[in-house]
Amino acid sequence: MITALIILSVLAAIFGLILGYSAIRFKVEGDPIVDQIDAILPQTQCGQCTYPGCRPYAMAIAKGEAPINQCPPGGETTILQLADLLGVEPLELNPEHGEPSGPTVALIDEENCIGCTLCIQACPVDAIFGAAKQMHTVIAAECTGCDLCLPPCPVDCIDMVPVKAETTNWKWSIPKNNNTAPKA
Repeated sequence: MITALIILSVLAAIFGLILGYSAIRFKVEGDPIVDQIDAILPQTQCGQCTYPGCRPYAMAIAKGEAPINQCPPGGETTILQLADLLGVEPLELNPEHGEPSGPTVALIDEENCIGCTLCIQACPVDAIFGAAKQMHTVIAAECTGCDLCLPPCPVDCIDMVPVKAETTNWKWSIPKNNNTAPKA
């Protein structure tokens, strides 16, 4: 019995040393520009940019494979921040990917919900709470307003409503540069 414990302890120590060496020797570094781009994107994971989430879109932007104007949830603010970060000219939002809108949140008409769970399966951030054959509801603080829960709903009981402006989520609007300075 003691021999078995000693053998297991020695093996654990050897494998621990091998893993520790491997972690130092073969460390994978992340691309810091991808991390910065990803931090700017709105993290809705909606796929409107044609990428499966914000991180893959950030990687494509960093590689030069995608333009900075494919994110409708981020809108003009995100495009301007990305242009500033990357040192490129800002572009108008590409209308092929959607129209910019203010922040929205899903709202389920609970009286008409049949509990099919299709919206739960479609939600990329798990903001919908419910069970099969039971009423569902949206955790508003988690909802990113991506609209992905709308198409699968068979009874059309989900609406996207604007997020009510409060002191915790209110932002200044970006002024338009229309060169209306007084002439001397």
